[in-house]
Amino acid sequence: MAEFVAVVLAAGKGTRMKSALPKVLHQVGGEPMLAHVLAAARQAGAARCVTVIGFGAAAVEAAIGPASEFVIQAEQLGTGHAVMQAQAALGGYAGTVMVLCGDTPLLTADLLGRLYAAHREAGAAATVLTARMDDPGAYGRVIRDRAGRVAKIIEHKDASPAELAVNEINTGIYCFECQPLLAALAGLTCDNKQGEYYLTDVVGMFVAQGAKVWALTAEDDRETLGINSRRQLAEAEKILRRRKLEELMDSGVTIMDPDSTFIDAGVSIAADTVVYPFTWLEGATRIGSGCAVGPNTRLADTVLGDNTTIHFSYAHECTVGNGVTVGPYVHLRPATVLADGAKVGNFVEIKNSTVGRDSKVPHLSYIGDTDMGAGVNIGSGTITVNYDGKKKHRTVIEDDAFIGCNTNLVAPVTVGRGSFIGAGSTITKDVPPDALGVARARQANIEGWVIKHKG
Repeated sequence: MAEFVAVVLAAGKGTRMKSALPKVLHQVGGEPMLAHVLAAARQAGAARCVTVIGFGAAAVEAAIGPASEFVIQAEQLGTGHAVMQAQAALGGYAGTVMVLCGDTPLLTADLLGRLYAAHREAGAAATVLTARMDDPGAYGRVIRDRAGRVAKIIEHKDASPAELAVNEINTGIYCFECQPLLAALAGLTCDNKQGEYYLTDVVGMFVAQGAKVWALTAEDDRETLGINSRRQLAEAEKILRRRKLEELMDSGVTIMDPDSTFIDAGVSIAADTVVYPFTWLEGATRIGSGCAVGPNTRLADTVLGDNTTIHFSYAHECTVGNGVTVGPYVHLRPATVLADGAKVGNFVEIKNSTVGRDSKVPHLSYIGDTDMGAGVNIGSGTITVNYDGKKKHRTVIEDDAFIGCNTNLVAPVTVGRGSFIGAGSTITKDVPPDALGVARARQANIEGWVIKHKG
């Protein structure tokens, strides 16, 4: 695999986003823009990633963590100045440096791999990734000589009318040979309308020195889109999600209505699962084969086994086994584990609990902080009373227990194996195995009471 060092420029605030959040941390497809760029670089062969941060540096570093090394650009004085901040991190490195932008989340590893390969094959000092656009807008233009080499890159604000008519744009993504790059950075000046150090001027220096400057044009200009506004963020979101849906469909997953299905980039789904409309699958969710998910279902950081059905429900940070049925109108809260064959029915909430193999919580119940065994039946309206106002306590329901309707299990309490709880009971003491637990007042009928009180 190719090996290069990626330097990612991510120091800007992104004023057009109108946000206190650093631009590169705005999410696309469930992950920060910067995370997508770093992942593409790693997959393309980056041995190291060095990210230049500035605005909101602490937040960026915390969000990305060990996926990158970081250097600070305290004052944002242009792209050339940003790369200067990485000089110490590059040290005596003599290989290829790929310069990337942290706000280009649609980059693919394939495109970056082709850029690196083109750079190496050409034996160039620098290679520019370009794109052709019907409306180049404010992008810098790439001007080529008759041989097709890059003659110069001109920023939009410094371009002449003839140069602005060129539709080949500079994406801001490059490959440089490291030592020539570092030498050129030492000679950069800020003698331009913006008073900034342009990385594009390095290209100009190489051309003036007679060094070879090559270019690779992206086949799909959308992959190079930089995100500078909420509108562009929404456009990138749509493209990335569609890309994910097509990847899943190509791998054997049925997406019933792609226009109403939203799946994050990090989600995995095995073949022969069907995803119904109005379903959101987020974070590190993993779904097995033969499942039916949705409609109107949201899963976040949740694992589903094979042949499981979940519909009209919300689950987050849960583990659901094989052959499980969930829904409708179920809320599975964090640390919930449903074992194989379990059933959780309508209007049930489960939190920080294990529901054992083939156990059933069919309807209208709250199960919190509970260890439930196999073959348990939970009657309608059962509540585990887990909170005493200061602390949470656990309930234990052993295998094959039967819990009658409208039962309160006041934790800490254990319901023994094979025992029965009478409907309407409030259980405050442990129930032994194979026992009947009943805790309710004796019924009294007062005959004639209604007639007496009618008047």
